[in-house]
Amino acid sequence: MREQVDSLLAELKDKTAQLRETQAQAMAITATAVSKDGAVRATVDSAGALTSLEFSANAFERTTPDKLARLATETVRQAVAQARTRLNEVLAPAQQGPSIDLSEMLPGVPSLADLIPQPPAVPEPSTRPRRPAPPSDDDDGDSIMDRSGW
Repeated sequence: MREQVDSLLAELKDKTAQLRETQAQAMAITATAVSKDGAVRATVDSAGALTSLEFSANAFERTTPDKLARLATETVRQAVAQARTRLNEVLAPAQQGPSIDLSEMLPGVPSLADLIPQPPAVPEPSTRPRRPAPPSDDDDGDSIMDRSGW
């Protein structure tokens, strides 16, 4: 029994060191995606938070605002998917639990495998229908906000 406990403690110490290294690697992940036409470049961190969004010098000349917004959104999603894939790769080795789990020997002690976070799912492109664009300022004056007739 003493050998098993010593073995478990050594394995726990190794696993803890591995988890610290894995956490540092996971936190350092960034991903950058560039749209096919090069108009948009998006960078995200390991959590998928946008850290940089850049437009080419002529991005606004080549498209409409609506199309550019959709292109930017899709480029950000690509960067998020890349970051999540890298995160899954970094976390995969840590997902493998110890050969002997302390919870098997000591009732009530949490399993080490339960303490390791599961990798996030890679988001799928949205299939939600697009909302219609708001009316432009060039309308014929039938706006409910027009107070000129009051």
